[in-house]
Amino acid sequence: MNKKDVAAIRKQFKVDNDLLKISDIFNVYIMKESSEIYHHQSQPFEMLEQDQQELFMNNFKKLLTGQLDEKLFELKFERDIENSSQLVLHQGLLSSDVEDWKQRMLHIVEKMLQNKQYEMDIVVTFIKAEYLKPMKRQSEESEESERDTVFSNPFILCSINKTQDPKKELLFDYVEKEFKYNVVDPIINLNAPMAGFLFPCITDNAADVNHILYSAGKVNEPDPSFVEEVLNAQETITAKEDKTVFEEIVKDVTGDQLNTSTLANVYEEINRVMEDNEEEETPKLDYRDVERVLKMSGVEDVNTEKVEAAFQHVIDDEKYELKASSILPKYKSKSIKINTKVANISISPEDLRYVRQVNFNGKRCIMIEVEEDTVIEGFKMIPEAF
Repeated sequence: MNKKDVAAIRKQFKVDNDLLKISDIFNVYIMKESSEIYHHQSQPFEMLEQDQQELFMNNFKKLLTGQLDEKLFELKFERDIENSSQLVLHQGLLSSDVEDWKQRMLHIVEKMLQNKQYEMDIVVTFIKAEYLKPMKRQSEESEESERDTVFSNPFILCSINKTQDPKKELLFDYVEKEFKYNVVDPIINLNAPMAGFLFPCITDNAADVNHILYSAGKVNEPDPSFVEEVLNAQETITAKEDKTVFEEIVKDVTGDQLNTSTLANVYEEINRVMEDNEEEETPKLDYRDVERVLKMSGVEDVNTEKVEAAFQHVIDDEKYELKASSILPKYKSKSIKINTKVANISISPEDLRYVRQVNFNGKRCIMIEVEEDTVIEGFKMIPEAF
């Protein structure tokens, strides 16, 4: 799934949307002390009050919010796994019997309980739904409505949410004329899902049952045991880890020596690769691509053997492929941070070429080329000659 696919589904989660049909919602309450299922309840989603529907819709949108490879991860299922979650979810998706679907979802919950001892009571929510996406009309002259023909995408979504301890209060009862200690019920925090998933992945209007979209609780912090033991999916590499691998490979090749002009060229070249493949799957760079990028950027003494050896040294896999979107800072925003004791500077990759580190009067200085007068606290700075 790309970001457009995710965004298309996320924006459907609103009440009274005829393009999203949620048939059933299934809530499972788990106690922290025993790690056992305390209660579970299933009902048609349309039977919920509208306020409740809105709470859950907001929860589902938050679950699917975030950048791919940072918060959201498309994972491939492992093959030949006994009691595979892929099979359980697929059977649940195909089942027309609510009781059968519930039992399969409870099986997923049991795998969660075997995998982890939770520090607080949690609520696991499953929905079974169908996302309808209208086909584009063939021509403007056609009288057929775009909603007359739609792509149908059934899916299961799971959201895991923690509970908060209620406030303990002392109240005065006017009728009984006595003080009472009031403890209210635990609050389910639907504003910050701990984790969850969407099955199957829906890419370009087609279901992909071999992949699952996993949502981590925190950016760049997927839970490896949840991924492997609960979802039975392959381990994932985060965008942050990919970026670190790229940086270490470049350092290995260049001897940790790179000026800002060359680094700006590297980012420009990667951005060009992304723009050339904008309509396709996120481009990936193998050692041959990295070699080409470094050569095009002006890095000297670069050859295939050196780059291939750097891949092997850094990640122990010369065939590894880096996602271009992970290693390139946001190109047109001030995504690069330059931190010094004197000042912190933010600059975009495309403007990095205007920054230099120079020696002046025996001291290292950062020089920034500007086209306009510099104004500090309302005062125009006077240019100083070297």
